[in-house]
Amino acid sequence: MHLHTLLLAPGPDFRTRPVPEAALVFGGLSGDLHHGLVRKADARTPWHARGTPIANTRQVSLVSVEELAEVAEALGIQEVDPADLGANLVLSGAPALGATPPGTRLLFPSGATLFVTEANPPCRQPGRKLAAAHGRRELEFAFVKAAKGKRGLVALVEREGAIRAGDAVRPLAPTRG
Repeated sequence: MHLHTLLLAPGPDFRTRPVPEAALVFGGLSGDLHHGLVRKADARTPWHARGTPIANTRQVSLVSVEELAEVAEALGIQEVDPADLGANLVLSGAPALGATPPGTRLLFPSGATLFVTEANPPCRQPGRKLAAAHGRRELEFAFVKAAKGKRGLVALVEREGAIRAGDAVRPLAPTRG
């Protein structure tokens, strides 16, 4: 698989913007809104009170070109813009990215390594962005259903290094102990 597009969210609007290269550093992508070793508990972590500081296991968001095309087809739209999803890395050659098991490592030519923490479940926030972009209110809820199992992954930085659009990405299956 390859890093098709690299995106950063530099501000609080959640929308990511393409960049040719970036530094994966402990805490995520340098300059990205979601960068940090700690984040606040939210609806995805109901076992913690909202706002409680917890480890940031969602430092980097990954999606696949192929899965986004399937979601777009299911929604009856031309495309799902990964920037509307707040995605950081868009991979090509990864038609079943959402099924990648936690614990998988993604290795980049520089030695930078991402550790997959979990599948990224679809939610209404990107659905709202799609609905606004396409002028179709029903997409807010339809996205959640259409993107189930196809919303990509979240990961944390295991090893720092530079990454660039076009980089080959080598998955390393989780070890069993």
